[in-house]
Amino acid sequence: MKWLLKSISYIFHPIIMPFLAVHFYFQKSPRFIPEQLIYAKQISLFILTAVLPIMVYFLLKTLGQTKSIHLKTAKERIFPLLVNSFIIGLILYRVFPLDHIPELYYFFMGILISNTTCLLLAILKFKASIHLIATGGVVMFFIAFAIHFSININGSLALMVLITGAVASSRLYLKAHTGKELIVGLIIGLTPQLMLLKYWL
Repeated sequence: MKWLLKSISYIFHPIIMPFLAVHFYFQKSPRFIPEQLIYAKQISLFILTAVLPIMVYFLLKTLGQTKSIHLKTAKERIFPLLVNSFIIGLILYRVFPLDHIPELYYFFMGILISNTTCLLLAILKFKASIHLIATGGVVMFFIAFAIHFSININGSLALMVLITGAVASSRLYLKAHTGKELIVGLIIGLTPQLMLLKYWL
Protein backbone atom coordinates (compact mmCIF):
# COMPACT_ATOMS: atom_id res chain seq x y z
CA MET A 1 0.00 0.00 0.00
CA LYS A 2 2.82 2.40 0.88
CA TRP A 3 4.47 1.69 -2.49
CA LEU A 4 1.21 2.41 -4.33
CA LEU A 5 0.54 5.69 -2.52
CA LYS A 6 4.14 6.81 -2.95
CA SER A 7 3.87 6.01 -6.67
CA ILE A 8 0.76 8.20 -6.95
CA SER A 9 2.73 11.16 -5.58
CA TYR A 10 5.37 10.67 -8.26
CA ILE A 11 3.06 9.85 -11.19
CA PHE A 12 0.89 12.90 -10.56
CA HIS A 13 3.71 15.18 -9.52
CA PRO A 14 2.93 18.94 -9.93
CA ILE A 15 5.53 19.41 -12.67
CA ILE A 16 3.58 17.22 -15.10
CA MET A 17 0.04 18.47 -14.37
CA PRO A 18 0.17 21.59 -16.61
CA PHE A 19 1.37 19.44 -19.53
CA LEU A 20 -1.44 16.93 -18.96
CA ALA A 21 -4.01 19.76 -18.91
CA VAL A 22 -2.67 21.25 -22.15
CA HIS A 23 -2.54 17.84 -23.83
CA PHE A 24 -6.17 17.29 -22.79
CA TYR A 25 -7.10 20.69 -24.22
CA PHE A 26 -5.57 19.91 -27.60
CA GLN A 27 -7.21 16.48 -27.68
CA LYS A 28 -10.72 17.67 -26.78
CA SER A 29 -10.95 21.23 -28.09
CA PRO A 30 -13.28 21.68 -31.10
CA ARG A 31 -11.19 24.65 -32.22
CA PHE A 32 -9.04 24.00 -35.29
CA ILE A 33 -5.36 24.23 -34.46
CA PRO A 34 -2.71 23.06 -36.97
CA GLU A 35 -1.09 19.80 -35.92
CA GLN A 36 2.43 21.17 -36.32
CA LEU A 37 1.59 24.06 -33.98
CA ILE A 38 0.17 21.65 -31.39
CA TYR A 39 3.34 19.57 -31.55
CA ALA A 40 5.61 22.62 -31.20
CA LYS A 41 3.61 24.02 -28.27
CA GLN A 42 3.62 20.71 -26.41
CA ILE A 43 7.35 20.12 -26.89
CA SER A 44 8.13 23.66 -25.70
CA LEU A 45 5.82 23.25 -22.73
CA PHE A 46 7.28 19.88 -21.72
CA ILE A 47 10.79 21.28 -21.76
CA LEU A 48 9.81 24.31 -19.68
CA THR A 49 7.50 22.65 -17.15
CA ALA A 50 9.16 19.25 -16.72
CA VAL A 51 12.73 19.05 -18.04
CA LEU A 52 13.91 22.46 -16.80
CA PRO A 53 12.50 22.09 -13.24
CA ILE A 54 14.11 18.64 -12.93
CA MET A 55 17.47 20.13 -13.96
CA VAL A 56 17.03 22.91 -11.39
CA TYR A 57 16.16 20.30 -8.75
CA PHE A 58 19.34 18.30 -9.40
CA LEU A 59 21.37 21.50 -9.28
CA LEU A 60 19.86 22.41 -5.90
CA LYS A 61 20.39 18.86 -4.62
CA THR A 62 24.05 19.00 -5.69
CA LEU A 63 24.41 22.30 -3.83
CA GLY A 64 22.76 20.79 -0.75
CA GLN A 65 19.78 23.15 -0.90
CA THR A 66 17.13 20.41 -1.13
CA LYS A 67 16.84 16.74 -0.19
CA SER A 68 13.74 15.57 -2.04
CA ILE A 69 11.85 16.37 -5.23
CA HIS A 70 8.78 16.82 -3.00
CA LEU A 71 10.42 19.84 -1.27
CA LYS A 72 9.52 18.74 2.24
CA THR A 73 10.23 22.00 4.07
CA ALA A 74 8.94 25.52 3.46
CA LYS A 75 12.50 26.82 3.16
CA GLU A 76 13.35 24.31 0.39
CA ARG A 77 10.43 25.60 -1.66
CA ILE A 78 11.37 29.27 -1.93
CA PHE A 79 13.99 29.16 -4.70
CA PRO A 80 12.19 26.50 -6.83
CA LEU A 81 8.96 28.51 -6.62
CA LEU A 82 10.82 31.66 -7.68
CA VAL A 83 12.27 29.79 -10.67
CA ASN A 84 8.84 28.37 -11.48
CA SER A 85 7.33 31.86 -11.49
CA PHE A 86 9.92 32.90 -14.07
CA ILE A 87 9.18 29.78 -16.16
CA ILE A 88 5.43 30.41 -16.10
CA GLY A 89 6.03 34.04 -17.10
CA LEU A 90 8.07 32.77 -20.05
CA ILE A 91 5.25 30.40 -21.03
CA LEU A 92 2.76 33.27 -20.95
CA TYR A 93 5.04 35.46 -23.05
CA ARG A 94 6.34 32.96 -25.62
CA VAL A 95 4.27 29.74 -25.66
CA PHE A 96 0.68 30.78 -24.91
CA PRO A 97 0.35 34.57 -25.32
CA LEU A 98 -3.16 36.00 -25.00
CA ASP A 99 -3.71 36.44 -28.74
CA HIS A 100 -2.93 32.76 -29.52
CA ILE A 101 -5.05 30.51 -27.28
CA PRO A 102 -6.88 32.59 -24.62
CA GLU A 103 -8.08 29.54 -22.65
CA LEU A 104 -4.54 28.33 -22.07
CA TYR A 105 -3.22 31.84 -21.45
CA TYR A 106 -5.64 32.29 -18.55
CA PHE A 107 -5.00 28.75 -17.32
CA PHE A 108 -1.31 29.58 -16.94
CA MET A 109 -2.13 33.00 -15.50
CA GLY A 110 -4.06 31.15 -12.80
CA ILE A 111 -1.07 28.87 -12.24
CA LEU A 112 1.16 31.94 -11.85
CA ILE A 113 -1.17 33.40 -9.21
CA SER A 114 -1.28 30.06 -7.36
CA ASN A 115 2.50 29.72 -7.55
CA THR A 116 3.03 33.25 -6.22
CA THR A 117 0.59 32.63 -3.36
CA CYS A 118 2.39 29.40 -2.47
CA LEU A 119 5.72 31.26 -2.56
CA LEU A 120 4.46 33.95 -0.17
CA LEU A 121 3.18 31.26 2.22
CA ALA A 122 6.55 29.45 2.03
CA ILE A 123 8.32 32.69 2.98
CA LEU A 124 5.91 32.87 5.94
CA LYS A 125 6.92 29.26 6.77
CA PHE A 126 3.59 27.68 5.78
CA LYS A 127 3.86 24.61 3.55
CA ALA A 128 0.74 24.44 1.35
CA SER A 129 0.42 21.27 -0.72
CA ILE A 130 1.80 21.94 -4.20
CA HIS A 131 0.33 18.60 -5.33
CA LEU A 132 -3.18 19.77 -4.42
CA ILE A 133 -2.55 23.22 -5.92
CA ALA A 134 -1.73 21.52 -9.23
CA THR A 135 -4.58 19.01 -9.28
CA GLY A 136 -7.12 21.56 -7.99
CA GLY A 137 -6.21 23.99 -10.76
CA VAL A 138 -6.60 21.29 -13.40
CA VAL A 139 -9.99 20.20 -12.03
CA MET A 140 -11.31 23.77 -12.26
CA PHE A 141 -9.86 24.14 -15.76
CA PHE A 142 -11.64 20.96 -16.86
CA ILE A 143 -14.95 22.27 -15.50
CA ALA A 144 -14.49 25.62 -17.26
CA PHE A 145 -13.44 23.88 -20.48
CA ALA A 146 -16.63 21.77 -20.48
CA ILE A 147 -18.83 24.84 -19.93
CA HIS A 148 -16.95 27.00 -22.46
CA PHE A 149 -17.17 24.52 -25.33
CA SER A 150 -20.42 22.85 -24.19
CA ILE A 151 -18.71 19.46 -24.29
CA ASN A 152 -19.53 16.46 -22.11
CA ILE A 153 -16.28 15.44 -20.43
CA ASN A 154 -17.87 13.89 -17.34
CA GLY A 155 -15.61 10.83 -17.57
CA SER A 156 -12.41 12.89 -17.72
CA LEU A 157 -13.64 15.20 -14.97
CA ALA A 158 -14.59 12.29 -12.70
CA LEU A 159 -11.17 10.74 -13.30
CA MET A 160 -9.44 14.02 -12.42
CA VAL A 161 -11.46 14.29 -9.18
CA LEU A 162 -10.48 10.70 -8.30
CA ILE A 163 -6.84 11.53 -9.01
CA THR A 164 -7.09 14.58 -6.73
CA GLY A 165 -8.54 12.40 -3.95
CA ALA A 166 -5.85 9.75 -4.46
CA VAL A 167 -3.08 12.38 -4.36
CA ALA A 168 -4.52 13.90 -1.17
CA SER A 169 -4.74 10.44 0.44
CA SER A 170 -1.18 9.71 -0.64
CA ARG A 171 0.20 12.92 0.87
CA LEU A 172 -1.66 12.30 4.14
CA TYR A 173 -0.60 8.65 4.38
CA LEU A 174 3.03 9.53 3.73
CA LYS A 175 2.79 12.31 6.36
CA ALA A 176 4.00 14.83 3.78
CA HIS A 177 1.21 17.26 4.74
CA THR A 178 -1.42 17.89 7.35
CA GLY A 179 -5.10 18.09 6.43
CA LYS A 180 -4.92 21.88 6.75
CA GLU A 181 -2.01 22.11 4.31
CA LEU A 182 -3.91 19.98 1.79
CA ILE A 183 -7.09 22.06 2.06
CA VAL A 184 -5.17 25.32 1.71
CA GLY A 185 -3.36 23.90 -1.31
CA LEU A 186 -6.63 22.88 -2.96
CA ILE A 187 -8.10 26.35 -2.37
CA ILE A 188 -4.99 28.05 -3.77
CA GLY A 189 -5.24 25.86 -6.88
CA LEU A 190 -8.97 26.31 -7.46
CA THR A 191 -9.49 29.98 -6.62
CA PRO A 192 -7.31 31.75 -9.24
CA GLN A 193 -8.76 29.58 -12.02
CA LEU A 194 -12.25 30.45 -10.79
CA MET A 195 -11.45 34.18 -10.55
CA LEU A 196 -10.14 34.30 -14.13
CA LEU A 197 -13.16 32.57 -15.68
CA LYS A 198 -14.88 35.89 -16.40
CA TYR A 199 -12.11 36.78 -18.87
CA TRP A 200 -12.55 33.78 -21.16
CA LEU A 201 -15.67 31.78 -20.25
